[in-house]
Amino acid sequence: MTAVRRTKTHMADGRELFYFDDTEPCVSTGRVPPPDTRDLPHVQHSSTVRYDVLTGEWVTIAAHRQDRTFLPPADHCPLCPTRPGREPTEIPAPDYDVVVFENRFPSLSQAPLSQIGARDVPPFVDGVPLWPQRPALGRCEVVCFTSDHNSSFGALPVSRVRTVIEAWADRTAELSALPGVEQVFVFENRGTEIGVTLEHPHGQIYAYPFVTPRMGQLLQRAADHRERTGRDLLGDVLDAERKSGARVVREAEHWTVFVPAAARWPVEAHIVPHRAVPDFTALDDAERAELADLYGDLLHRVEVYFPEGGPPPYIAGWHQAPVGAGRNLTRMFLQLFSLRRAPGKLKYLAGSESGAGAWISDVAPERIAQRLREVG
Repeated sequence: MTAVRRTKTHMADGRELFYFDDTEPCVSTGRVPPPDTRDLPHVQHSSTVRYDVLTGEWVTIAAHRQDRTFLPPADHCPLCPTRPGREPTEIPAPDYDVVVFENRFPSLSQAPLSQIGARDVPPFVDGVPLWPQRPALGRCEVVCFTSDHNSSFGALPVSRVRTVIEAWADRTAELSALPGVEQVFVFENRGTEIGVTLEHPHGQIYAYPFVTPRMGQLLQRAADHRERTGRDLLGDVLDAERKSGARVVREAEHWTVFVPAAARWPVEAHIVPHRAVPDFTALDDAERAELADLYGDLLHRVEVYFPEGGPPPYIAGWHQAPVGAGRNLTRMFLQLFSLRRAPGKLKYLAGSESGAGAWISDVAPERIAQRLREVG
């Protein structure tokens, strides 16, 4: 098992920060976290979630996020370590391996009700029962994969990817235990075309007070499949992809990487465990070790997918089983996708996709898999 030491501290405004160290001397002797010397006000937010009666989905209204940090120059990056000659950042230490901290501009928060003004949130918008609303209680965390501003997740050594996985498992366990949390979603946005506002290699973790629409659809499909066949839907999908082999990118002892048969995006791949595990916390040591290798390898393949134009923008989202109802219906899996369809060209979600929700793919899934195998 990889030796990773966790150290918890607090930032100047009371937010929690966690160091996950895999290098010496911190692993052996522990880390003494330096204080956050900034003069910061406590985080304020007024987010609410409103129910869309036409879709059955909850929409988070987080107007305060309009003022969040947007693409600062590298010497003002808030995710770099605090070093002599520059202003203090979100991470007080002069160096770090992996760091997780509460987002300064959260869409969801566990802040006290009095602090976020929840007492002033009526149960219905405009007093109309068609539109229920409530405070957006949850949690949003930032995960810094490395202190190197100019690196990327795909460039990390396997040992560091393993540390990130340990951090994801740790945070999934704690966030799942928070009151009101129904789903924990781990993800990375990379590239300004995706909408990234900070270029430092990082991801995020959202602890939602509801089951997200994507997971809700999957649970319904899995429940129907279970009732009809008595089997696990994702397990059957995995078995079918492995048997076909046409879209398999890599197959190992505990995980398989493949392009789904109905891939929507110009570049897309899933990583699915062979064992029906609900989330990161349930992975054993062998599964975590193998995943570190497979995931880092997949990210590298995606980064060199196009022969020109540089690494494509992508979203990598880990769909973990919900905390409560439906947890036994699905297993965790990765969905990684890019909206770049060719060098210099993006897949725009126009009328059919955005307006009608009817997807039109520009690339055959078998061709995506072939290319991912070629660049390995």
